Amino acid sequence: MNERLAEGRYRIERTLGHGGMAVVYLAHDEELRRLVAIKVLAEHLAGDSAFRERFLQESRLASRLSHPNVVQVYDAGEADGRPYIVMEYVEGDTLAQRGKLSYEHAVPLALQACAGLQHAHVAGLVHRDVKPANLLVREDDVLKIADFGIARAAELTRLTQHGTVLGTAAYLAPEQAAGEVVTTAADVYSLGAVLYEVLTGRPPYAFDSLAELAAMQTSGAITPVRDLEPSVPEPIEAAIMHALARDPLFRPASAAAFGHELAAATELPTEALFATAVTEPLQARTYQTIPGWSAWLWITSAAALGVVAIVLGLLSLGSDGKPDAKPAPARIEAPVRGATSADEARNLSAWLRKHSR
Repeated sequence: MNERLAEGRYRIERTLGHGGMAVVYLAHDEELRRLVAIKVLAEHLAGDSAFRERFLQESRLASRLSHPNVVQVYDAGEADGRPYIVMEYVEGDTLAQRGKLSYEHAVPLALQACAGLQHAHVAGLVHRDVKPANLLVREDDVLKIADFGIARAAELTRLTQHGTVLGTAAYLAPEQAAGEVVTTAADVYSLGAVLYEVLTGRPPYAFDSLAELAAMQTSGAITPVRDLEPSVPEPIEAAIMHALARDPLFRPASAAAFGHELAAATELPTEALFATAVTEPLQARTYQTIPGWSAWLWITSAAALGVVAIVLGLLSLGSDGKPDAKPAPARIEAPVRGATSADEARNLSAWLRKHSR
């Protein structure tokens, strides 16, 4: 590896860490005069042109994220045929290095992770590799999620590498481990698995192979958090076990919803927790539906309900303008509310089809 990248712009100072996917260097940005972290893809992966293209594409998408709980991606390129990502340098350690924590310390960190994940999910990115090593914690306890640029690109390759996957598989959602479609619910599961391990000192499942993990996720049971760490309050245990539901549909509806459950479960002041989790308003973006969309749905459904009622009233009149002696029409219930704007749109569509015949 050369000591400089991008025509001399980045001067590598030392190695920060090695992994199965890449090497991370501390470098100095000579143009902007700041320290950065540069992740250079491993040689055995850089030779795969499809992988390299996906890696760079995801890096460009990740560079659009701007949130205090997400490591900022500044730049991406290639050097000596190996793709690299230039990222914000976070001085501190990883959640993996911190080991087991008390719930008073762990929950505020988890709330920050929820905030960062929700921001990415709203932007259309699923991390796919939420694990303690990818959660960086500064000395002032601000948490930042790393590796949005590499996670999706690495997914298919990692599942074929035995030595690499076992370190990550403990946090994979069942549908992800099975090779099924991965959604934001997989990140919620992974964060639940991380919090489970941080509080208990062990992952939800103990296994020696991917086949054993798949069997346990299909029919095995997770030991409740309080069986391993009785100091954890029951509501926090309930929130974590909710996130670890085997079926994605039974998990919290979003990372924000998981954060709400954790905040409501803790005895710590909620305002203080969210103050450390974000430095910008989160409610309008993540804890509510799209502004105006939900209101529009319910105004529309109310108007439709009124039209249906008028039509039914007219049909009930006889030729002389007086009501026919017929039983009163069945009462029409309003559309069922949904957890998200998409759910509400589907419910309204189904309601209109049912009552417009």
